[in-house]
Amino acid sequence: MIDAARSASLSASRARGRMIEHLRKLKIGDEAVLDAMNRVPRHAFVEEALASRAYEDTALPLGFQQTISQPFVVARMLELLVAGGRPLGKTLEVGTGCGYQAAVLSCMASDVYSMERIAKLLDRARANLRPLKIPNIRLKHGDGSLGLPEIAPFDTIILAAAGNAVPPALLKQLAPGGRMVMPLGSTHQVILLIEHGLNGGFKETRLDAVRFVPLLPGTE
Repeated sequence: MIDAARSASLSASRARGRMIEHLRKLKIGDEAVLDAMNRVPRHAFVEEALASRAYEDTALPLGFQQTISQPFVVARMLELLVAGGRPLGKTLEVGTGCGYQAAVLSCMASDVYSMERIAKLLDRARANLRPLKIPNIRLKHGDGSLGLPEIAPFDTIILAAAGNAVPPALLKQLAPGGRMVMPLGSTHQVILLIEHGLNGGFKETRLDAVRFVPLLPGTE
C-alpha cells in the first residue's frame, strides 16, 4: 500500500510538472505563479473518475453546473494580478467551486477569503482543502457579487464566474492600488483587468477571450 501511494504521488508530481511546462510554452512566465500551481495537487480537487485528466489544460465538470477552470486561465489571471512584482495581499475570491484556485491563491496571498453561493459545493471545497491544512484560507457561503464589506478593503479580487457588468459592491471593496480580474460578458466573454488608482479612479483593460459559467445572484 505504501509503494502504491508513493507511486501515485510520483505520477501526480510528474503530471503536474508536464502541466507547468505546457504553461511555459503558452508564455506564462511568472515564476511565483508557476510555483504556486506546481505546489497544489489539482487531482485532489476533481472527481475520482476524472483524476487521470486533472493536469490536462482543460476545464472539468464539478457538478451543480460548475467547472474547475482550465489551468492556463487560472495562471493567466494570476499573472495579470501580480504583474510588475505586485503582491496579492489580502485577496477575495468570488466562486470557490472545488477550492482549487483558493489553494493556489493561498501560496501567494497573505489571506484568502473565498465565497461560494452553492452551499453543497462549498462543503465539497472544505472537504478538499481540509487535508492540505492551509492556514490562510477562509471560506464563506454567500452572494459573491456583494463581496464581504465587513472585511474589505481587498488588495486583490478575482472572480471565477462571468458577469455582464462589474459588480458595484466589489469596486467599492477594492483597495486603492488594488487589482481585480474577472471574466466579463455572456455570449462573448473576455478577461477584464481593473486597476484602482492610488488617487482614485479605475482603469479597465479587456484582454483574452474566455468561457466561464455565469455569475448568478443569491445563494442556494
